[in-house]
Amino acid sequence: MGALRAVACLAALAITSASHAQTYPSGNVRIIVPYPPGGPTDIIARLCAQKLSEALGHQFYVENVSGASGARGAAMVAGAPADGQTLLFVTNDLAVTSTISSKLQYDPIKSFAPVGLVSSSPSVVLVHPSVPAKTLQELIQLARADPARYSFASMSLGQNLLTSEKLFRLGLNLPIVRVPFPGAAPILASTVAGHTLVAYIGLPPAAPHIKEGALRALAVTSPKRSPIVPDVPTMAESGLDDQETELIIGLVAPAATPKVVVDLLSRQLARIVRLPDMQQRLAALGFSAVGSTPEEFAAQIRADIEKWSKVVRDAGIKIE
Repeated sequence: MGALRAVACLAALAITSASHAQTYPSGNVRIIVPYPPGGPTDIIARLCAQKLSEALGHQFYVENVSGASGARGAAMVAGAPADGQTLLFVTNDLAVTSTISSKLQYDPIKSFAPVGLVSSSPSVVLVHPSVPAKTLQELIQLARADPARYSFASMSLGQNLLTSEKLFRLGLNLPIVRVPFPGAAPILASTVAGHTLVAYIGLPPAAPHIKEGALRALAVTSPKRSPIVPDVPTMAESGLDDQETELIIGLVAPAATPKVVVDLLSRQLARIVRLPDMQQRLAALGFSAVGSTPEEFAAQIRADIEKWSKVVRDAGIKIE
């Protein structure tokens, strides 16, 4: 009888899964972007939403719920019904925020079902054109000789905070001051104006300033050179090990979302990022197409938590 019950349960599960696959989505699907409109995560989410709408026959639409480095939007999706009708576009901040805040209303691993990665992009070290350094090693020498002159601008929260600390404080042990800013636009404005001579920021918002000559790029943090700025060396090429890091953008659903729904969305995302027009749009934004399985994305989130928790401890960053 026990064996018969087990077979019956498996059969019921298979029928339920098939039912979910045939009926999903049951209506319009809300995609939460936990950042303001106009940023790269928002733009990429809207590109994917359009493709998903075309493929699955219902409207996938984006709603911006910004605040607390993405935590406000993430909490909303963590508490949503696990039916695949509410989804969340995330960056590394899903993992990073959990390492610097003890007040989150969700667990980055237990509260979500990873669907897949969409894209990645490196950070870049920038200097004002008045800085004589043409390489990262030359900047290091200048900063050691006159640390009071070479403050650097970076984000006040999130992954950019931790990656800049990992480079300047832990990796190079440079005695220069970090000037925190709430976003990319003020970082770039400050550095273009020469108020801060050095900046550490994601490549996409910096790329136009690099191409116009308003800022000079010294190194990118990706394993390979970026096609957006192919003349800029990587950190490894600049003589620095263990400084590779990239901004990743991906899709998650609430935990307990049926696996068949997660797998369907994952397959669609992988197909979408392979489309030539999508790859062109991503490249224009400074991103490379990725695509992944749910399992690969889950492993990435766990690895990020472990990596950045160590940086928080080593750098003595206060956990709030």
